Amino acid sequence: MERLKILVVDDESRMRKLVRDFLVKKEFDVVEAEDGAQAIDVFFDQKDIALVILDVMMPKMDGWQVCREIRAYSSVPIIMLTAKGDERDELLGFDLGVDEYISKPFSPKILVARVEAILRRTTGISADDILRAGAIEINKAAHEVTIDGKSVELSFKEFELLTYFVENQGIALSREKILNSVWNYDYFGDARTIDTHVKKLRSKLGERGDYIRTIWGMGYKFEVE
Repeated sequence: MERLKILVVDDESRMRKLVRDFLVKKEFDVVEAEDGAQAIDVFFDQKDIALVILDVMMPKMDGWQVCREIRAYSSVPIIMLTAKGDERDELLGFDLGVDEYISKPFSPKILVARVEAILRRTTGISADDILRAGAIEINKAAHEVTIDGKSVELSFKEFELLTYFVENQGIALSREKILNSVWNYDYFGDARTIDTHVKKLRSKLGERGDYIRTIWGMGYKFEVE
């Protein structure tokens, strides 16, 4: 099986080496960048990067701007690393299409486990696994969503969230249940993360965003009339 390539972006060489060593032990190929500008160059030069691990605070171009640049062209999974614990930073990251958010200091083993979980879901799904709900069609293998036959660009987490909704049509889902199922049990973020993602997902689904109904004080229900 072809080794998957991961881009590690951090201005601290010690941090890059720590992350790289753990990833290489797990049979990943790793390329590095020491600032945001270099990260953009490497990402678009390599073209086959499967996942990006991206530090927030960097010279020349910070992680937020790098994320914006990548998201303008690609839905590649992005894990954001930050020394800040500010909830506003976390919500900004998710609003920009970040898939996971890990605060420093962190366990390299936990980071690698997150990387493996994301890549299992993006690369290891049966090719004939197609979900349909009203005008929406989800191809889980190709990681593609179409509405009325037209392609819709979703981030990794938006795709996971929509898939979870479609697989649980008609069921009232609490924010905590969605967090546990889509972000995994070891995610310690605020449940309001869900609201941020649902708002953006509804916007991308256009008129079909109405399929996602708010249950006040609890969570959401996906229902096709």
